[in-house]
Amino acid sequence: MYFYQTELGIDRITGRRVRKKARKDLTGRPFKTAMAANRELTRVKREYYQVNSYANYQMTYREYMEQVYIPAYKTEVEESTFAVRQGAFVQFCDRFGSKQLRDINIEDVQNFRTFLLTDTDEGGAGYSQSYASLVFGMFRKTLDRAVSLQYLDFNVSKRIKAIPKSKAIVPYWTANEFKAVIKQIYIGNFLENLYFVMLWVYFMTGVRVNEGMALWWSDIDLDNKHLRVHHMLYLKSRTDWTRKDYTKTADGKRTIALDDTTVDVLRKWRERQKQAGLGHDDDFVFTYDGLPMIKSTLARVIQRYATAAGVKPIQGKGLRHSHASYLINEFNVSVLVLSKRLGHSGPDVTLKNYSHMWVGADTAIVEQMEGNIKVDTAEQSSVKFNGNQAIKNLSELGAPPSTPPESRKDA
Repeated sequence: MYFYQTELGIDRITGRRVRKKARKDLTGRPFKTAMAANRELTRVKREYYQVNSYANYQMTYREYMEQVYIPAYKTEVEESTFAVRQGAFVQFCDRFGSKQLRDINIEDVQNFRTFLLTDTDEGGAGYSQSYASLVFGMFRKTLDRAVSLQYLDFNVSKRIKAIPKSKAIVPYWTANEFKAVIKQIYIGNFLENLYFVMLWVYFMTGVRVNEGMALWWSDIDLDNKHLRVHHMLYLKSRTDWTRKDYTKTADGKRTIALDDTTVDVLRKWRERQKQAGLGHDDDFVFTYDGLPMIKSTLARVIQRYATAAGVKPIQGKGLRHSHASYLINEFNVSVLVLSKRLGHSGPDVTLKNYSHMWVGADTAIVEQMEGNIKVDTAEQSSVKFNGNQAIKNLSELGAPPSTPPESRKDA
């Protein structure tokens, strides 16, 4: 049974806190989802503040965040998303918490924007432009909601220019760099064999890090040579995790074809897992003890073997970019095929993230174009030009001298 419960502030007459709690909406229907309960809560708050706006006139930004924004936001996003965003909310409250919501001014917002973009040695946050853009955008949304709930008449942060996102180029490995890395791995060791399989599958399939960590053997059909991506892993620790039955985007659910070598690598790994009592349909593909792997482990594996190979270390997501580069540069794959394989919503998303990888990819096409059409033009004009004499003279400029009719006849 879903319900909402909230405090709407202090009653100016009685001095008591105004509390509201309900399990049904305005029409008397019980809430069937948390979203329905939150929708009704929003309506109740809006109506209350329209009538009693004076009650919370002096509400501080911290009170607003803790009593209104954060509880509502928590019902609207995934638990993993909320966990990631909490740090930013704490930062907002530390900076603006003691100020009354209505007293936040343009100068306050501008100073915060500057702080986000300033290096740490100069007293700033030291964030990258991309992350600063994300944090500043989140702050603006907190004030957007305050406007929609009629706590504020307008969003003062909208009078300050947003922080534009910078297009980050994710480092990746070329095919030769990848070969150098896996050459450092001794698969005779069970744990190193696991690390090899992880790097190989990520490089050869382009799955997202989280998608790969969530793979069970039931997701892989070795006989028909394909891998099904249908899950994400929400992981607080190796022993506290949830396997979600969806991916980052709706189009992320997909089936990826596997090459024969990858099938062989996976088949041998499953046999080895079975010797350790693993390898069942509901076992993780990437595991040595039945528990899922974590992102930091993949990062350490990459760092360790990249250093041994004398190759630049990359992030886990860099393996996804490495796969894209491999298909583009080795096989000149089309944008549409790559988009489907990576689970993008459309080719436009693929081009937005990987267009720089096609630089120079048309060299092979130019080589094929060479000599395909030979220069073979007419010996004399077959059209008659009408117009002034200047145009006629220009059309004949540089033309070889014509042979008089008499000369052609005598010849």
